[in-house]
Amino acid sequence: MSRIQSTFERLAAEGRKALIPFVTSGDPYPDVTVELMLAMAEAGADVIELGVPFSDPMADGPVIQRAAERAVRAGVGMKQVLADVQRFRASNTSTPVVLMGYANPIERYGQARFVSDAKAAGVDGVLVVDYPPEECEAFAALLHAQDMDPIFLLAPTSTEERMARVGKVARGYVYYVSIKGVTGAGHLDTAAVAAMIPRIRRHVSVPVGVGFGIRDAVSARAVADHSDAVVIGSRLVELLEAQPRDNVAATGAQFIREIRAALDA
Repeated sequence: MSRIQSTFERLAAEGRKALIPFVTSGDPYPDVTVELMLAMAEAGADVIELGVPFSDPMADGPVIQRAAERAVRAGVGMKQVLADVQRFRASNTSTPVVLMGYANPIERYGQARFVSDAKAAGVDGVLVVDYPPEECEAFAALLHAQDMDPIFLLAPTSTEERMARVGKVARGYVYYVSIKGVTGAGHLDTAAVAAMIPRIRRHVSVPVGVGFGIRDAVSARAVADHSDAVVIGSRLVELLEAQPRDNVAATGAQFIREIRAALDA
């Protein structure tokens, strides 16, 4: 059983929903990523999605694009991301870490080498935005062999066929993109989320997390009424980019505590 699966099973037994924050490795300062991850885990994050910086993050909006650009300029690449996870694992062996990013950095690194090094670092799952399920069966098999979970995206435009394909290969959880467009864009429609989740569950046996458009405790609580997890990225990254180095971890922790309290209310 993976750390992700055991985390969701524990939360389900407790009647609680998972809180999954996203931050970009190396942003806003390369030397505070691990401190930030540890602070968020201590504050109530159940899974941490760690972004792999990439120069062309086409599915992301301006906030996360800026984060990726800052990290790339600072020289943060796959080796540094894996090193961050390894340092995090030196202090935290229980909170799952999912690497989230794009195919190019993985292809340049080499799929087999990436999977091996990610396992050694302590990664639990991988979400590659531009690896559709029908084109990455071999990659998913590599992850399965190392007891890591391939995480896939579903969207409001996903067909029944796409949901069925994802259901065959996904492990850990699936990430439902609640609005059309890039991260941080659009208006969250909780009624539409409520209507879509049962359709997804007909094809997918793993938990369903919902992200995009969740910016505060109220929207997080509304989404949690229908999903197994709440994913928050753009708003958190936006808060962090305005902070001085010494205040990044504390700001991230405070935001997570507020969302955690809302989910547990």
